[in-house]
Amino acid sequence: MKIKATITFCYQNDKQAEVAFKSLLPDNIGFLESRQNHNSLVCTLKGKSLKTIISTADDLIFSEMLVEKVLEI
Repeated sequence: MKIKATITFCYQNDKQAEVAFKSLLPDNIGFLESRQNHNSLVCTLKGKSLKTIISTADDLIFSEMLVEKVLEI
């Protein structure tokens, strides 16, 4: 079975979205693809099991929380 999920993070402006995109870029290896769309960061997760998708989403959300702290949102 193939599973695909999309998580979108919305920021106050394009610059914050760019910082988040660049900060999370190393996480894009394997199960995750991301792109910046104006003031949003759109992340697409792909995997063969729900467990993999949930683990990837958890890691992504934790990493994004660190980006928020850096941006002081």
